[in-house]
Amino acid sequence: MKFLGMLLAISIAMLANFAFANDLRVSITYVMREQNHAPTLSNLDPIPTDLGVVGAKLGLVDNQTTGKFLGHDYALDIITLAPDQDISTLKDLIDFGETILVANAPTPDLIAISQMVVESAAILFNASAMDNALRNESCLANMFHTAPSHAMLTDALAQFAFAKKWQLWAMIVGPQSADQALATSFEKSINKFGIDLVGRKDWTFDTDMRRSASNEIPLFTQDFKDHQLLVVADETNDFARYVVYNTWLPRPVAGSVGLVTTGWARSVEQYGAVQLQNRFSDLANRDMRQTDYASWAAIRAIGEAVTRTNTNDLKTLKSYLLSDEFALAGFKGRKLSFRSWNGQMRQPIVLAHHDATVAMAPLAGFLHQYNELDTLGLDQPESNCTAFQED
Repeated sequence: MKFLGMLLAISIAMLANFAFANDLRVSITYVMREQNHAPTLSNLDPIPTDLGVVGAKLGLVDNQTTGKFLGHDYALDIITLAPDQDISTLKDLIDFGETILVANAPTPDLIAISQMVVESAAILFNASAMDNALRNESCLANMFHTAPSHAMLTDALAQFAFAKKWQLWAMIVGPQSADQALATSFEKSINKFGIDLVGRKDWTFDTDMRRSASNEIPLFTQDFKDHQLLVVADETNDFARYVVYNTWLPRPVAGSVGLVTTGWARSVEQYGAVQLQNRFSDLANRDMRQTDYASWAAIRAIGEAVTRTNTNDLKTLKSYLLSDEFALAGFKGRKLSFRSWNGQMRQPIVLAHHDATVAMAPLAGFLHQYNELDTLGLDQPESNCTAFQED
């Protein structure tokens, strides 16, 4: 009888604890800015209208799977902004007092959102913008970045080229501001890893390359003599596809076409990635892309922090995310974590062509005194992110 009484008391205590834990609700808002993309020469690779959103939904499913055993309840509210909709309308849609927000939006929106929550404990995640400045001189004190920076992507290519002894580069740069920003990042990686840029040309064609590429591009690249790798900076995916196999000299092509660097690719299969790829495909009926992965990683980072701290207090969660204890299994062979000096998620970078993964950076031999992932992008001594450090 005494044993049954003890068992009943334990059961009641367990139920009470479960009821208490079940009150732990975590609300996440996902903000997606629809964008009017500039017309390009080819429509072979349309941008999915649900880019990023499905990754967030998959992250929510994963959080709920763990949360149901711990009494943690996750909710995801998705807000879509029209291309011309004023960002200030978010004030009427979101309670910024206590919020976790994942943004799939361009840099100006991120800056505006950050200013809206400057007086609150809100936690923001950037799942798409790759601007180096957001991790450096223009960093935002309350924002984490699960999207890789341009510097991480260009450093990954520089590491690979250095390891292959392709240390003489030529570069073609597109006319858009995004192309120029990517080219600037490539030039910094070139200097960082001791590569020589032996030629650079700006893309100036306004003709239809679908008809004239085989005639125009050989002449355009004829000036590139002693190079081992041709790098193309074309963020809008406008002309790069027509460069491959049309160059004057037979050289490998990389950057925005050929061998590309990205946070995720459909060809990633190791480290259990196939099951993530399959679950995403079942949900979206398409392949997972970089912004999908970054959105998934943001939602999962929240879930991991809540699971480990057993709280939804935002200050506690933020402190844990920046601590050495935080680690997220991201299907890339290494634990993912956040840099304490600028909020950037450390993550391996995929080097791939259309059909296969070629390598995963950081490559063997590129060492770091603390974390080899910090050989990609801005390391702490290079960072000018004083706002984040002052937070």
